[in-house]
Amino acid sequence: MLPDIKSLSREEIETQFKAWNEPAFRVAQLLDWLYARRATNWDAMSNLPKALREKLRVNFTLQILKLASKQGASDTTQKFLWQLADGAFIESVLIPANPALYGEASDRHTLCISTQVGCAYGCKFCASGLDGWKRNLGVHEIVEQIFAVERWHAARPKEESQEPAADRVVNNIVVMGMGEPLANYDNLIKALKILNAPWGGGIGARRITISTSGLAPQIRKLAVEPLQFRLAISLHGATDEARNRIMPVNKKYPLSELTAACDDYQKLKGRMITLEYILIAGVNDSLEQARPLAALAKKLYAKVNLIPYNKVEDLPWVRPAEEVCERFLAALEKNDVTATLRREKGGDIDAACGQLRLKTERALAST
Repeated sequence: MLPDIKSLSREEIETQFKAWNEPAFRVAQLLDWLYARRATNWDAMSNLPKALREKLRVNFTLQILKLASKQGASDTTQKFLWQLADGAFIESVLIPANPALYGEASDRHTLCISTQVGCAYGCKFCASGLDGWKRNLGVHEIVEQIFAVERWHAARPKEESQEPAADRVVNNIVVMGMGEPLANYDNLIKALKILNAPWGGGIGARRITISTSGLAPQIRKLAVEPLQFRLAISLHGATDEARNRIMPVNKKYPLSELTAACDDYQKLKGRMITLEYILIAGVNDSLEQARPLAALAKKLYAKVNLIPYNKVEDLPWVRPAEEVCERFLAALEKNDVTATLRREKGGDIDAACGQLRLKTERALAST
């Protein structure tokens, strides 16, 4: 299979163009078409010579995500189901500004992106891994999620938008969609470097958050990356007992090992970590669970992002009552922990990660 052009760094494109005896300025022209103009085919690149376009066509693909389905919530959260070139499906979610999300309070939109088709880590509450792991996403498939959403935003009829026109809609990225991001480490980091680069996505590294369920060795590897990406831990339990019940990864990397890796990360990066904590009724929402969570957050100099559970079809877990969530938040704040509670975002769509993809794949299999 030919490599996709959006999986290449600028240096790799420069090397290829040099081998073709193409002038250096053609590289900037190509990158402009790919990332600023978001071109979807070679023929659109009108200022590139026809012979160069033909070389590109013969040697590279230019894959575009196909929008298979979209669900829009009343709070303007948008869930996209994309079909890949091999027929597989992945999801991305565009979330409007909210102080309980990532980055600064002035953020306009955050895009949650996927890194794998399915997931091998089997978190008991998650839809992403219900049908197992299929494959890693390529660099271009990670990158293309951002530009596919940007094209959707630019193509919307004016009457659909309640916001002022803007050249772009994605201000921040959270790598927290389908799959375990750090299990696809090399492709993820290369994709994020493209999305961060001025010639690529132009999104600041501190506006990109990488989440992991707790892969301690890869956390240490991430710590020595030069770019200042943010780190979030999908914790969901502050004791080994709680995490073992719902997160099999904890048996390989228990809290002691995960905490040590996060401590090493913190010492090298000097940046606050986010602890993601999905509140599940009767599992991890008691005030007894708030105490070890507060202690862990203070030990790691971390903030806590509380997320009420989004119900997944075929799974037994349910969301706690609103007052339970508020009490849990108050208990953390009483212990001087910086914490936020994500108020409703996407609850009237299939917001739980992987749910829309799972429904679609099962429906197609039954026809």
